[in-house]
Formats: sequence, C-alpha cells, structure tokens
Amino acid sequence: MAPPPAPSHGSTITLDINGEQHTLAVDHRTTLLDALRERLDLIGTKKGCDQGQCGACTVLLDGRRAVACLQLAVAAEGRTVTTVEGLADGGQLHPVQQAFLDLDGLQCGYCTPGQICSAVAVIEEHAAGWPSAVTGDVRPEAGPPPLTAEEIRERMSGNLCRCSAYVSIVQAVARAAAARAGAGDTADAPEITGTTAAAAAAAVKKAAA
Repeated sequence: MAPPPAPSHGSTITLDINGEQHTLAVDHRTTLLDALRERLDLIGTKKGCDQGQCGACTVLLDGRRAVACLQLAVAAEGRTVTTVEGLADGGQLHPVQQAFLDLDGLQCGYCTPGQICSAVAVIEEHAAGWPSAVTGDVRPEAGPPPLTAEEIRERMSGNLCRCSAYVSIVQAVARAAAARAGAGDTADAPEITGTTAAAAAAAVKKAAA
C-alpha cells in the first residue's frame, strides 16, 4: 500500500493590498509582515518586536487594525489589507499623516507607520461609538465618548514609541479626529489636550470665522 502523499507546506495566495491584487506562493508559516516586506517590498510596515507587543507592524485588515507579525499571510487572503503606503490619496496625504507631520508626532520615525495606521482605526472606532477601558458610559445609546487625551492614550496604548513622542502623537490624533468631525481646514487647530474632537472642531470653526 502506497504511503499517503506528504502534506504541502505552501500555497499560492492572492492578497488585496492597497487596492491592488498580488499573487504569490508562500510557506504556510509566512507572516503577513514578512510577505509585505520581503516578498512585496512594502517596507513601510516595520518589524519591531515580532511578538505583537510594540505595534510597529500595525496594518488595517478590512479597516480594523491588526499586528501583521501575528497574522499569517494565508489568513489574509480574501480580506482587504491597507498599509501605510495605501493611506494617501494620490499626492494628498491622509489627514492622520498630515497631522503627524504638522504636530511633529515622531522622532526617529520607526514606529510612525504603525502609529498612523492604528490612529486611523482608532478615529473610526471612536466615531462608531466603540468604548475603551477608560470610557465612563459604555451604553450604546450614549454614543461616542468624549475623545479626551486619556481616551486617545488608552486607545493607542498598543503602539509603543521608544523616542517618547507621545504628547505630539496624542495631539495629532486629536487634530485628525477633529478634521473627521467636520472642522474643515485644521491648519490652525489648537494643540489638543483633555478635550473632545467635537470641541476641537468648534474651536477651529470659530478661529476661521
């Protein structure tokens, strides 16, 4: 009796990354992080701890943040992957990217792509009314909680910055959230600490009047 065939250790997969289809053969053990960096040359996503603890490799999977070092590439097939390279609209930076530049929310820059991807998801999660560990009223009917500095710090706590640019990162997330809330031109937005995105939007509108 012939022995059973040896199990296959690889597959050919197609990944939807930043709106483009990429077909490649991968070992089943290949992480999404390694597929992005080593196979597709999308090196904006950084390899930090490789253990899911630092957030440097954060990408968006179907719009929700995920650490790419703990996500197998084969498990990402059929899902929409967005990396930091896919956030800008042509030559127009994403509002989060622009806020990080305007408010100097970086130093060495290594963690910045993961910080930005995480911030994009944080703003959408907050707008959808998702609570965090520091949210006081978690009832669905309460709506989104005030996006205070404490809320931003808690929601961004999975992303570490070894240069400690946290103050500017919080301000950048708050400014981008204010832009999403309808503040319009936020070039003169105040540096936001301990306030809400809605209040920031109102302050920007008042300044522009």
